Order: sequence, then C-alpha cells, then structure tokens
Amino acid sequence: MKLVNETWYLLKKEILLEWRSKYAFNGVLLYVVSTVFVCYISFNLTAGFSGSTGYAVVWNVLFWIIMLFASVNAIAKSFMQESKNRLLYYYSIASPQAIILSKTIYNIMLMSLLSILALLVYMVFFTNTLGDPLYYFLTVLLGSLSFSTVFTMISAIASKAGNNGTLMAILSFPVIIPVILVLIKLSKNAMDGVDRSFNLGNVGVLLAINAIVITTALLLFPYLWRD
Repeated sequence: MKLVNETWYLLKKEILLEWRSKYAFNGVLLYVVSTVFVCYISFNLTAGFSGSTGYAVVWNVLFWIIMLFASVNAIAKSFMQESKNRLLYYYSIASPQAIILSKTIYNIMLMSLLSILALLVYMVFFTNTLGDPLYYFLTVLLGSLSFSTVFTMISAIASKAGNNGTLMAILSFPVIIPVILVLIKLSKNAMDGVDRSFNLGNVGVLLAINAIVITTALLLFPYLWRD
C-alpha cells in the first residue's frame, strides 16, 4: 500500500509539472506534425505513389519511424531533467520502485496521448489504407506502452552514467529492434484486415517483452539509485 501511495503522489507531481510547462508535450507534438507535413509534401512530389502497391508498406513503416523518434525525444529526458538536489530529496521520501513506476506510468500516458494525436494527424494528411482501424489503434497503444517502458528504463541507466546519449542508444538498440519488428507486423496485419486471432501470438510476445522490461527496471533501479 505504501508503494501505491508513493507512486500515486509522484505521478501527480509529474502530471502537474508537465501541465504547467507543457515542454515535452508541445515539443514532441510539434516534431510529429512538422515531420508528417514534410513527408506529405515529399510524397506528393512523387506522382502516382499513393496508388502504388508499395504505398501501404511505406505508410506503415514511416509512421513507426516517426513514433520511435518522438518517443526518444519525449522520454529520454525523464531522468536527465532532474537535478541532483531533487533526486536526493526523492531518495529521502520515496522508494526507488515508486520513482521508476511513476516515471513509467507517466511516460505511458504521455506517449499514448501523443500517439493518438499523431495517428489522427497522419490520417488527415495521408490516404487511409487501414483494413481494421480499431486493431491498428490498439497496436498504436501497445507501441506507446512498449516504447515508454523500454526508454524509461534506459533513461534511468543513462542518467547514472553521466547522461550519456550514446550509451542510451547502445543499450536500447537490442531491446527496441524486436519491439519495432513485432509492431510493424501487427500493424501491417491490421492494415490488411487479417483475422485478429492470427495476431494473438505477436501480442503475447509484445506483452512479455514489456513485462520483462518492467520487472528488470524494478529490480535494477534500486541498485542504480544507491549510486
């Protein structure tokens, strides 16, 4: 019960700070909208591309590339923006598990909202090729969950190594690549209107990866916190 209360108060703190500044939300939303608009202009310069057989594949892959870099921009600063004095204060009032959980939950909420807005903007600019829009929407939410858990854990590790951006890229690469491959496969099946029962295995793999990442973060972060 103590862990739940600490996590709840820290989560409210994260939401309140973001509501006051809106730095992460506005910055990432601007990145997503501007990137989608640039891609839209580039595609329009290629006559007939929207009607080609490769359009759906490019549509899908491009969306996940945009979301991947948006996630990095939004989540990479989870721990890097915290001052040493504030971290020391957290150390005295809360458990490390509550801190990492509150950061993870906040990032999941932030990325879910940004992903929904990004998908809406994406569908406004580009021709809708979704065979199963509801399942694609659920896949986007699963992607937000996966990106948030992975990058929050990696951000915590990198913050204890001098906020080394290179280290964050190296550590996240072997974890995020399988996630992206599964997400692209799931979303492509949703675009093609494939029966949802055929995707249960991939959904299970994605949820298993998230469970492993969250468990690892809960076990590892207390040791990082002591340093």
